[in-house]
Amino acid sequence: MVLFLNPWVIDLLEQFNAKATFFCVGENVKKYPNLLEELRSQGHSVGNHSYNHYNGWQTDNLTYLRNVRKGAQAVHSELFRPPYGKVKPSQAKFLNRHYRVVMWDVLSGDFDPQITKEQCLNNVIKNTKAGSIIVFHDNIKSEEKLKFVLPKVLQHLSEQGYTFKALEEKSLVNKKRKIA
Repeated sequence: MVLFLNPWVIDLLEQFNAKATFFCVGENVKKYPNLLEELRSQGHSVGNHSYNHYNGWQTDNLTYLRNVRKGAQAVHSELFRPPYGKVKPSQAKFLNRHYRVVMWDVLSGDFDPQITKEQCLNNVIKNTKAGSIIVFHDNIKSEEKLKFVLPKVLQHLSEQGYTFKALEEKSLVNKKRKIA
């Protein structure tokens, strides 16, 4: 499960004994310097989501890759999830050499104003299977859907026997997903 940070999210995860990987934007980490320590102290893992959330398709290579590196330095992690999941093949080649790129198989859609919170919930429940990486967003535009969907997803999947684990860098060494 992949999220950012909101205090109620941390409390909810704790209720379900769920651990998550938080892909953090570097500029947010700089604004909230205790963020990484708090997450890690509670057993969650942290990854880089670039410094300024640039779209790789819309950003020249040098600017994009420098931004990713700056984010990695802020977050202190080799895990990287590209914003929007969009990178050019030339960027992917570099990223795959220097980072453990983590994609997903279930995108909740919590950020999409065109779908309802019920559609978001159904999307996650319908598409989740053992080993899934689910992306949720913790930001103002996703907050209403996240507050509706996340508790229901955790409850439903727990009842189905699922557990929720944070990604560990060691376990990704041989399992990293390359992007094309």
